[in-house]
Amino acid sequence: MIHDDDPILAPGQDNKQILGLDFHNPVFPLSALAILGFIIYALVYPDAANTQLTAARGFAIEHFDWLFMIAGNIFVILCLVLIVLPLGRIRLGGPDARPEHSLVSWFSMLFAAGMGIGLMFWSVAEPVAYYTDWYGTPLNAAAGTPEGASAAIGATMFHWGLHPWAIYAVVGLSLAFFAYNRGLPLTLRSAFTPLLGDRVRGWFGHLVDILAVLATIFGLATSLGFGATQAAGGLNYLFDVPNTLGTQIAIIVVVTSVALLSVWRGIDGGVKLFSNINMVIALALLLFVILTGSTLMFVHGLWDTSLAYLDHILPLSNWIGRQDTTWYHGWTVFYWAWWISWSPFVGMFIARVSRGRTVREFLMAVLLVPTLVTLVWMSAFGGNALAQSQAGIGALADGIGEVSLAMFQMLEHLPLTTLTSSMAIVLVLVFFITSSDSGSLVIDSITAGGKVDAPRSQRVFWATLEGVIAGILLYGGGDKALGALQAGAVATGLPFTLVLLVMCVGLVKSLREEQRALGLGKVA
Repeated sequence: MIHDDDPILAPGQDNKQILGLDFHNPVFPLSALAILGFIIYALVYPDAANTQLTAARGFAIEHFDWLFMIAGNIFVILCLVLIVLPLGRIRLGGPDARPEHSLVSWFSMLFAAGMGIGLMFWSVAEPVAYYTDWYGTPLNAAAGTPEGASAAIGATMFHWGLHPWAIYAVVGLSLAFFAYNRGLPLTLRSAFTPLLGDRVRGWFGHLVDILAVLATIFGLATSLGFGATQAAGGLNYLFDVPNTLGTQIAIIVVVTSVALLSVWRGIDGGVKLFSNINMVIALALLLFVILTGSTLMFVHGLWDTSLAYLDHILPLSNWIGRQDTTWYHGWTVFYWAWWISWSPFVGMFIARVSRGRTVREFLMAVLLVPTLVTLVWMSAFGGNALAQSQAGIGALADGIGEVSLAMFQMLEHLPLTTLTSSMAIVLVLVFFITSSDSGSLVIDSITAGGKVDAPRSQRVFWATLEGVIAGILLYGGGDKALGALQAGAVATGLPFTLVLLVMCVGLVKSLREEQRALGLGKVA
């Protein structure tokens, strides 16, 4: 058992102070060099970078689909088991620790960092895409049929429900436990201390943290770059604002500028504030769609979506003998690799704001509550979109043209279109801001050796770099450069899958030790 005064790891150990920055050597400089090298390569050879990294992503998805699926199932089962076991009574930070944030603010922050932005686009686009056979159908369900509609909404919930949140929960719980109950740095390497001991201070630990930095900043920059093109498309669709490179760059500048203000103000004055704003706007938009779309249809849709999710979760979790290979690889396995590549960022941020929660409370809030919220959101937005598609109403009747427009095309056939679409655009931009500032805090912590109080200038450096990467790649290489960046981020999901599986072993081992020490029930 590792105690707080053990010398194996300490936050900020081996740090260097240069030009007002407090960074961990060699994680900070090697991460910065790797980022710079990739930007140069993607700008000079955008086609080659896109081809090579897309091939790496394809290799991981096609040859290790079984690993992604097995790991995803393990994470869900582990989280559900920990909720009901006596281990769930362990408190993050010790028996006397108390939460630092209110329940509402805590949930708002973890949800906004987790996948709020994705739900804005895919809750509408994804079920319609499956129903109209845009790129294959789940389990080879017949497109355009009631069975196809059930499979479409069930598969969409599968991709945004228990499995992705279990991935985030495993990482977040591991990092929170080792940081707050063992006094270790808030970095990914700390989760391996029970298994590797002092060796985590060596190159294995450096490599894990560097990969976490690269996956986080590349994922955020990709999201920001593609998000700028999607937001610009929405502005053009609604207000005839020219969808040009200049508009897209302007969106990146605005989002990055507000994110800089947020990270400068810290969690309480920045991330928490914008996350709470997010949830208020999202709740208002959700209630509007429920009340104006058809409340009765929503009630039926909630029931149908729940049943579809339960009916399809087991066959969709299976990896043996799948006949829907194109759809399975292009959607499910891609999603699992993407969620896993994002898990260091989202998991670490959730850990950062979860001190004082019990393991059971943590897992219920990170796993079960977001799944229920997603169920409601999907029933409202996805249900309305499917209903329009089935009834032959509007653009969605013909399937998905541009993903970025699907939400607006659905809202177009509800009252007060301009107001609700404007709310949707604001919500998208604020979600980008919360993703950027929470990601900057995470990268800052990793590159500062696990310290959570590194200089503000360091937070500003990483927040600025995210926007610069997105802007430069969008300007210099367009979709090909951003596609290469995304493919590279997804490809990191393969090594991180192994990292997360090993992390689970260390977590269970240490939780059982904590249970013995505190006398919380019988340990087998």
